[in-house]
Amino acid sequence: MRKCAFICLFGLAALFSVAVSPAAAQSATPRPAARPRPAAPAPVHTALSGSFIVSQLGHAVGTAEFRLAPGASGYDSTSAVRVSMQGLNYALSKNEQLDPAHHLAHVMLSATVNDQAVNVTGKPDAGQFLLNISANGRSTTTRLAGHAGSVFLPDFDPGALQIMLALAEAQNGRDLWAIIPKQAGSVEAVQLATYPDENGTLDGTPVTVHHLVATIAHTDTDLFAGSDNQLLQAELPQQGFSLIRKGFVLTPPKKPGALPQQ
Repeated sequence: MRKCAFICLFGLAALFSVAVSPAAAQSATPRPAARPRPAAPAPVHTALSGSFIVSQLGHAVGTAEFRLAPGASGYDSTSAVRVSMQGLNYALSKNEQLDPAHHLAHVMLSATVNDQAVNVTGKPDAGQFLLNISANGRSTTTRLAGHAGSVFLPDFDPGALQIMLALAEAQNGRDLWAIIPKQAGSVEAVQLATYPDENGTLDGTPVTVHHLVATIAHTDTDLFAGSDNQLLQAELPQQGFSLIRKGFVLTPPKKPGALPQQ
């Protein structure tokens, strides 16, 4: 019986101050009170969400979903993933706080991989990123290089990929990083390349599909997004695996990579 070898890679605050000017000095001639200047408009926060099928070689093996919604100081991001197949039972729950520019402020992750529990917390701290990992009865604390444009990138997490797309749009695809809490944790540069647009349908309606490729630690992830920059599909670095938004069809479909020979 062929065994599915699998290595889980748990991978991949702007403070606005208001300056108040001092009141104008009074003179002998009374002057009308100055009108207060209108406050700058608050950034527009919109909620995003998506439900995805996790597939291997075109066969559904799980589900994944995310929600990115306005929070107290930026955005709250949540993700949930379940994969069940021969050789792999994987469940993930992730909660993040992001600032208004989608920069990571805090993350908490709980997961099980083949009945082994993994818990991760992380946050920026003194110019670095403080990462705590508890797995297999061991705990590690690591300080990683701090980068504003960092994405916490667990396996099969569409929310992490959506945040990467948002940061890429805001930063013109530059200075992107993936935080990967594998073993003691690491941070990897993300190289983003743009490919020609493709076509697809979403709930039966034709859509233009933007195609990007993110290279992280010499491994590629194909990302397909709509004109509104929402994630539609991802061909994952785990060979043969894909994330496909429910109701989306890429035309022509992209063939998933074959599994390695055992």
